[in-house]
Amino acid sequence: MKTYKIALIPGDGIGKDMTAAAWSVLQKVADKHAFGLEGTEFPWSCAFYKVTGSMMPADGIETLRNFDAILLGAVGWPDEVPDSVSLHGLLLPIRKSFVQYANIRPHRLLPGVAGPLKATDFDILCIRENTEGEYSGAGGRVHQNTSDEVAVETSVFTRKGVERILRFAFEQARGRRGKLASVTKSNAQKYSMVFWDDMTRLIATEYPDVEVTSYHIDAMAARMVMAPESLDVVVASNLFGDILTDLGAAIQGGLGFAASANINPDRDLPSMFEPVHGSAPDIAHRGIANPIATVWSAAMMLDHLGERGAAATIMNAIEATTAGGLGTVPGGDRTETITASLLTAI
Repeated sequence: MKTYKIALIPGDGIGKDMTAAAWSVLQKVADKHAFGLEGTEFPWSCAFYKVTGSMMPADGIETLRNFDAILLGAVGWPDEVPDSVSLHGLLLPIRKSFVQYANIRPHRLLPGVAGPLKATDFDILCIRENTEGEYSGAGGRVHQNTSDEVAVETSVFTRKGVERILRFAFEQARGRRGKLASVTKSNAQKYSMVFWDDMTRLIATEYPDVEVTSYHIDAMAARMVMAPESLDVVVASNLFGDILTDLGAAIQGGLGFAASANINPDRDLPSMFEPVHGSAPDIAHRGIANPIATVWSAAMMLDHLGERGAAATIMNAIEATTAGGLGTVPGGDRTETITASLLTAI
């Protein structure tokens, strides 16, 4: 029997309960589909930082390297640890060290979920460049706390980085409905974004079966609200993809349904799967957080590992649960109630 080694990082706030819920679903679906899951939990979090001064140990990356995949609950506790510290101390190092350059976020309405838009029949797959661009971390501050203070943040776009995320997006579009929307702001950013547009046109010649449209970020934001059904695969830089996928979460009913995958397409290093919602300190420890985003992320993990039948079983359980009215309203159902429904549906 095939057994997969999974690193579990519950993190902060609701991440702990969400990871526990997803793990119970994963264990049941693994039993049903006859494969094994061996989970190892790591306490790396803002609480860990307060004790040790680091979000993870110095050998954390090397420790994770031995796993088949990583399931992350949520990280952040801004009242005690700045987000800039928690993000750059755990999440971003994992993404960059394991070359998880493709961030995948699906946006569609689940059965029984009422989104804020009139449109209900949309299925958007956002592909976000995940390791460079605006989140490269190149820059600095000088003359701090003086009137001469200067802050510089430099976006870094490499030909290798842009080409590989675009090719990944084209492949996703080819396997779906054959439409790709590439998002930039090349009218204002005449170097990095014009470069992205040039690479899009160049790589499009390799995919004559894919219909390609280029949008400016502001126009794409409007289209996701006004005509989401017109979109199939959307590809964007790190910052633009981050913003657009929060909008995508909103139109699909909220962050409780927002799943994501940080993929290493070469599969020579582990990929990481996480909900988009964060640690939600305002509802932490109240037992009302929706586990569906984390469970959906877990389904994406199984799909990436090649257990597509098990991934489909989880997605069917999610749809049966929301179709029955559970988990469709933020805070409307207990975490344990939604989880029980998911387990029953498997």
